[in-house]
Amino acid sequence: MWFIQPKEDYVSRMPWKHADESAVMSWQIRARDYNTFVANCGFLVWVIGCAIFVYFLITKAAGAKITDVIGLGAIGIYILIIPVAMSIFFQTTIIVYRFTEKGAEICAWKPQIDSVKPVMKWTAIVSGVAVLFLIFVDPAFLIAAIGPVGVGVMAAMMGSSKGYQKLMRGEQHYEIEWPKTDTIRVWRKRNLIALTYQWRPYSKNSRYRPRTERLYCHPDELGERIAFFRKHLPSAAYEEGKIDI
Repeated sequence: MWFIQPKEDYVSRMPWKHADESAVMSWQIRARDYNTFVANCGFLVWVIGCAIFVYFLITKAAGAKITDVIGLGAIGIYILIIPVAMSIFFQTTIIVYRFTEKGAEICAWKPQIDSVKPVMKWTAIVSGVAVLFLIFVDPAFLIAAIGPVGVGVMAAMMGSSKGYQKLMRGEQHYEIEWPKTDTIRVWRKRNLIALTYQWRPYSKNSRYRPRTERLYCHPDELGERIAFFRKHLPSAAYEEGKIDI
């Protein structure tokens, strides 16, 4: 999950464009780089909605009881699909930062697809067998086959399409001109630092526009990162408060 930090040394393995320049600071982190409140609410709504659907399916459509074999089977399928929902709502991103005197490079990707594929595959197989058994008991459970089929199709897409895998991994590799920073903003609640500087214009006739780069930090290293930026950017304004994600 998001609180498990990567154990591998990704900093030395990334294809840095400016590897010839000495790094003044680098670190890696696994973070939920989005609005976590919305995602948590979405997961809660999904869990409650699916629970109501399963209950209605058992008691109304099939006329069974939760303690019956049919009811237990439906609940089992519901529990098997929960990890898949968690992989959607609780996605994390591995972010690797490398700062030099002239600029910085950032590599980021979502590792979930590497572990979700086998989970989805076996979830589809196990739940499919369970649904097939339930259909033999009561044809009314045919509608329950939608879940295993959908999970199976998604697992097949992940395994056969490199483009789909790259899209799902959200791979990024880009540079920032951090020495030009004019504002440093810190949000201690999420251990987040935002560097804002004037970036290149959209076209030759347009003005420079502000660009904000959000840097996720380990809680025990946040103070060290703040001190680094304030030391190397003495003319930049410093402020604390919430940062839009």
